[in-house]
Amino acid sequence: MQDYTFTSESVCSGHPDKVCDQISDGIVDAVLSKDPRGRVAMEALVTENKIVLAGEVTTSAKVDFEAITRQVIKDLDYTDSRFRFTHESSLDMYIHEQSPEIAAGVDEEGAGDQGMMFGYACHETPELMPLPITLAHRMAQKIDDVRKSKVIAYLRPDGKTQVSVRYENGKPVAITSVVIAVPHEEEKQLKEVRNSLYREVVSPVLAAYGFTFPEDQVIVNGTGIWHIGGPASDTGLTGRKIVVDGYGGYARVGGGAFSGKDPTKVDRSGAYAARFLAKNIVAKGLAERAEVRLAYFIGAKKPLMQDVETFGTEKVLREHIQKFMHEILDTSVAGILKTLNLRTPIYKNTAAYGHFGRSEFPWEKIVA
Repeated sequence: MQDYTFTSESVCSGHPDKVCDQISDGIVDAVLSKDPRGRVAMEALVTENKIVLAGEVTTSAKVDFEAITRQVIKDLDYTDSRFRFTHESSLDMYIHEQSPEIAAGVDEEGAGDQGMMFGYACHETPELMPLPITLAHRMAQKIDDVRKSKVIAYLRPDGKTQVSVRYENGKPVAITSVVIAVPHEEEKQLKEVRNSLYREVVSPVLAAYGFTFPEDQVIVNGTGIWHIGGPASDTGLTGRKIVVDGYGGYARVGGGAFSGKDPTKVDRSGAYAARFLAKNIVAKGLAERAEVRLAYFIGAKKPLMQDVETFGTEKVLREHIQKFMHEILDTSVAGILKTLNLRTPIYKNTAAYGHFGRSEFPWEKIVA
């Protein structure tokens, strides 16, 4: 299919699911900062005036889970009691150590879970990511930026973006819709909100990628009213935005979410490895599009599957691409953790605006 329209969505950092992802990854970072070999599988749930933590943590470090959780929520500006959810909301914790049966495999440098992972890259953006999810992420991040900087001071935490792109002959040629949902102070009228968001968010983000879209066609708050967002209006859970975290539906999704997991969990590290390989294949001009596939089982030191699909865009023989992959990354669990330096506290920053297409992360680096 060469002519089509594709839509992807993203969410702001104050979205309830992202509140949970950032709590979970904040705990991962806290453990790894003191104990690089600590094991974490942390889930969070947030709802009206309630926070719940549940999971497995095995570490020699002393970590104040409650303090981390409350600080994350405070940093996201959930401090106003009118939101019916704040950093002072009630907190319950249900945390124990990792299963010894799983630990036995991980102790021998094996995978901490089973599953399949996919990594993708293409030439649609400088980030080598699909255009729809890239635009949605950049708009979500820009909404947060203008709220925190008080450029649009009346916005409140939470928010979603959605962008549709028309493709002709497989290439993005136009934006066909832009949808934004963001809560705001009650006294502000929708027309003012739309105008400010178009001027400060939509127009500059699209311009940075060479596109435009008319202001009067931007959909803002589809029902016309949104004042109270966050967990009081939509319960949040860790790991529920896996398509947002990945490629916006443009490429295949693996079997597990990322946030709240230490890097021995291949749901996370395997997906990062697959993206690293796919991105470098495209960056080196070996193909215009690449999808790398990996699979592991609990305790596996090496993948059961390692393959690549280039969708007919390869510029060299498949054998050359396979050889290149093996040269730049050992996809054993130990090899991934070492090469990509994943036992470091870098994860909280992944938990909003997508895990891919952001140059600060090691799996986004292009090899020399």
